[in-house]
Amino acid sequence: MTSDPVTPGAPAGAEAPGAPAPAGPAGQGRAGRIARYVAGRLATAAFSLLAVVVAGFFLFRILPGDPVRAMTEGREVTAEQREELRRQFGLDQPLWQQFLDYLTGLLRLDLGTSFQFREPVTELILERLGPTVLLAGTGTVIAALLGLLLGVRAGWRPGGRSDRANSAVALFFWSVPTFWLGLLLIVALASGRGFMPGLFPTGGMVDPAATGPVETALSTAWHMVLPITTMVAVIYAQYLMIMRSSLMDERGADYLTTARAKGLRDALVRRRHAVPNALLPTVTLIFLNLGQVVSGVILVETVFSWPGLGQLFYSGLRVPDLGLVQGLFVVFAASVILMNLLADLVYPLLDPRVRP
Repeated sequence: MTSDPVTPGAPAGAEAPGAPAPAGPAGQGRAGRIARYVAGRLATAAFSLLAVVVAGFFLFRILPGDPVRAMTEGREVTAEQREELRRQFGLDQPLWQQFLDYLTGLLRLDLGTSFQFREPVTELILERLGPTVLLAGTGTVIAALLGLLLGVRAGWRPGGRSDRANSAVALFFWSVPTFWLGLLLIVALASGRGFMPGLFPTGGMVDPAATGPVETALSTAWHMVLPITTMVAVIYAQYLMIMRSSLMDERGADYLTTARAKGLRDALVRRRHAVPNALLPTVTLIFLNLGQVVSGVILVETVFSWPGLGQLFYSGLRVPDLGLVQGLFVVFAASVILMNLLADLVYPLLDPRVRP
């Protein structure tokens, strides 16, 4: 009778080092936990989106103003013509019937028709989505890089001059209203009043005189300077403070003491060991802010007349254009829910401690 070989120095019954993980019930159990985790997050996201759709539909129905009256203001329109417009847009139906029609349209990815532009809301959103993604994406990337860089410097040497100065400036801009900062930049750098010349355009996305792809790209970049500056100044403090706090928590960890005992330079210990672990909360914040920034550019786009979803939403609120504001409300909420879902799915990949 032969006995199974045992690795020297290992306790009896222990698996040999490097042996593959069992592909039996243990592996199946882990796959089941992952599937339940993903299914739970998807169900939560779907329920949140449904709640947003229901709340948004009835919320915009209590807005003051009559859409048909607003569309026909200043025109000689008879009562019969107004009723015909109500019938065309479904406003003559009971509220529950309008809601069912709206849900049915959403299942077909049909967000309805804009009263103001007389076009499908989906097409209007797709036309304006590019400028918003360009503005919000560029601002988020710059704000994240700036906040992480300054947060690492502040968190590694807390209490120093650099830490106090960076934290004070970041908190100041974080507390400044976005529209006020944008208007201040327009007055100081774009209006050409006082001793400062008008260095930047006051609004728009491209100079009408720009021709060719290169000139158009340069004009777009020049028009983005003030809106991007406004966005970055307001949101980079979040990344700075989170990174600073995370790095301060990591500074006294045992693994950093071990790394220093091995003779590693302080800069190497920070870059290779402390910063990667401190990045985990900031990565989650970046995902969450990606969705919020898309909906948060309304003020920036309105102040700088940027032709994106924010300005479109503002124009819909003024009428009120129920189909347009409802569709944009769903898109904004869906972007936040989607980014929250991605954060929930990505975070376990980055941090093994929270894996299902």
